[in-house]
Amino acid sequence: MWRSRPLLFVGKKLKPTAESGVHLVRRKWMSTVMSFGDGSQGALGLPSSTVGMGLDAYEPAPVPALPSDVVSVGAGHYHSLAITSNGHLWAWGRNNEAQLGRGLSSRESWNEPKRVVGLEHVKVCAAFASGVVSAAVLDDGSVWVWGKSKRGQLGLGKDITEAVAPSKVEALSGENIAKVSFGWGHALAVTVDGKLFGWGYSADGRIGEMGNHFEASPLDSTFRNNTQLSSSDLEVAEERVLQGMEKENNMPIIWEPRLVEELHGVQVVDIACGLDHSLILCRDGTLLSCGSNVYGQLGRAKQDLGIFPVDMNLSPISIAAGLGHSLAICQLAEVGTTNIASWGWNQSSQLGRSGPGNIPSLIEALAEENPVSVSGGRAHSLALTTKGEMWVWGSGKSGRLGLGSSVDEVEPFCLDSLEGFPILQAVSGFDHNLVLVAG
Repeated sequence: MWRSRPLLFVGKKLKPTAESGVHLVRRKWMSTVMSFGDGSQGALGLPSSTVGMGLDAYEPAPVPALPSDVVSVGAGHYHSLAITSNGHLWAWGRNNEAQLGRGLSSRESWNEPKRVVGLEHVKVCAAFASGVVSAAVLDDGSVWVWGKSKRGQLGLGKDITEAVAPSKVEALSGENIAKVSFGWGHALAVTVDGKLFGWGYSADGRIGEMGNHFEASPLDSTFRNNTQLSSSDLEVAEERVLQGMEKENNMPIIWEPRLVEELHGVQVVDIACGLDHSLILCRDGTLLSCGSNVYGQLGRAKQDLGIFPVDMNLSPISIAAGLGHSLAICQLAEVGTTNIASWGWNQSSQLGRSGPGNIPSLIEALAEENPVSVSGGRAHSLALTTKGEMWVWGSGKSGRLGLGSSVDEVEPFCLDSLEGFPILQAVSGFDHNLVLVAG
């Protein structure tokens, strides 16, 4: 029988978060994985007969090649992961960096889900991914990684930038890891007992004061030295990110996981990495942030580099991060009532509300919906509620909202095409989404 890995949460016991990759499972488990959004990298796992020549799926569609006992799904920026009830890990989507765990296979097979090679004789409990790296947490608490990253995301040692096959992160040996979260170049991991580790690209203090100094990222100056974006054109933002990345020479990199010393003695219960920022939720309910604050994604007036509290008079119980925006499910004063606070980049309405983006504020449209999980993509967001409903908002480009069009939604909109499906989990990659439903 499947045994899930524990995750720690503050306050009342909720269902696992959309990013947790962990779910309790009945002995006779039947499920279906559905996907929608941008299919250009094969992350949807759908045959061309389903999505047509456009590759994108504008409404949720079943992924046909997966086993019928998937218990958890995970979404990287451009690829997807699924875990079965017996701990087998499947992957599909972009494979330029060998992040599918099947070697550098031909492009024609990327959109077809297949088993990750090298983990056949172990039990995977949770899986997480960035754009170029994938990771699996086994039932013994160990972490295994594969892919390519010159920013140290593998955590395998100095100057190791490639792992075509799953490799154990030896620096975390002996630790019981509950969750891993990846940004574009950095990573965080939290143990079952609340210790926090960080590694990878360390600019902007996105993994704390590693190396005893802080260094600003060229990406920050790229944005600060240009005028603010005046439209929701994502290509403009992406072009500036690429310009900044070209300037990243002699990158400050932590090649192996290290304890985040600033939080020594503090119990961490949840983590979330955006592109270049991090969110850290502590057991006492304090929410911390660090890294880039170009979009106000740190949610605090204090602009100093480092780990500091988010400015909010709310009680967060789980967190998520998109490319440049942040999300937190908060326990409200009314017993059993929750809502989502959002802050950061809002050029495509991914905050689901109006008002200042740099100040954490509740999403009014979800005031009576009681969300239990939330996930953020490049420029869209999604949430599940206690009613089993899925709500989406933000950029609708390439069908990433699943509403049958490319129209943006400025406020959360209920995805009624999934009405009647018992939704167990929903996660977003950069531009695609995965939904796990029972049956």
